[in-house]
Amino acid sequence: MSVGVIDPRRYHEAAGTALSSTATADPVCLYLETTNRCNLLCSTCPRTYADLEPEADMSWELFTRIVGQVPNIARVVLHGVGEPMLVKDLPRRVRYLKERGIYVLFNTNGTALTPRKGRELAEAGLDELRVSLDAADAETFRTVRGTGDFHRILRNVAAFTAMQAREGLERPRVSLWLTGLKETIAQLPEFVRLAHGIGVMEVYLQRLVFCEEAPFGMATPDQALFERLGGEEARHLADAEAQAAALGIAFNASGATEPGESLARKTDTSPWSLCRRPWTVMYFTANGRALPCCIAPFSQAGYENYTLGDATQQTLREIWNGEAYREFRAGLQSAEPPRCCAGCGLRWSL
Repeated sequence: MSVGVIDPRRYHEAAGTALSSTATADPVCLYLETTNRCNLLCSTCPRTYADLEPEADMSWELFTRIVGQVPNIARVVLHGVGEPMLVKDLPRRVRYLKERGIYVLFNTNGTALTPRKGRELAEAGLDELRVSLDAADAETFRTVRGTGDFHRILRNVAAFTAMQAREGLERPRVSLWLTGLKETIAQLPEFVRLAHGIGVMEVYLQRLVFCEEAPFGMATPDQALFERLGGEEARHLADAEAQAAALGIAFNASGATEPGESLARKTDTSPWSLCRRPWTVMYFTANGRALPCCIAPFSQAGYENYTLGDATQQTLREIWNGEAYREFRAGLQSAEPPRCCAGCGLRWSL
């Protein structure tokens, strides 16, 4: 790709600007699904309930070929629907990206964060490690995540942050994430305290995304807090914010918003048109399929409904401004967006 890179800070600044269906700049960020394998059966993940693609780790050849086609990429996210730490050469991939000056992060369930793997990732230069925990006690964790590994994960993360403190390591930044469900919102204050207890100084409230046409597990409309934040839930949120302030913990929400804003009602009748992901982000599955963003698999069943290209058969230039991508962008700017986008800002927030 020949044209320049968009500054990541402009992602949100450009929200009100109408764009052409043809992207005039390279993507800012790549999501590379290093694996679609996972060792958990989470009740909010489509992978638990459907065969999305054949199980695979993204090959080193495909990984380097994709990265090599966007030489000025600013940010790479090494996760999709699988658990990245199951990939044996993950530190090698992080190091490969860091040698190119790229900001690197991924989400993990924390089960495989052994002292050895943690040290390898730190030494490779990982910038950010996001731990998806989703509960403040073992019983709720088992309900949401389908396993009894709650205390094991806490020990893993505590050992990692202790190693960082002991050796004066500022990177990776470690954060703890909770998906806001009706069952978990009351745990937010305790979740903040738990994070502090294991040495994590950043907490994020993750919005629930659900597939309305075929809901799965706990990812259903009645579980979502978006547009349904009542007085009791608001008090839990305020208590968590107060607890975070007292403990010196940064408390935010996904999507570069504050927790309350993340769950607030949107008045715009076509909020999907504010999304700039198809102009700034490329997402590739472990098998090389190009998807519009990381939210799509959670919002509509069937990758065939929103596949925009195949990196094993096409160059990124061919995909990025190919017919499928241009049609997708045009739809996003219309009153009839692609189905996987139709709920963004209405049934869940951007």
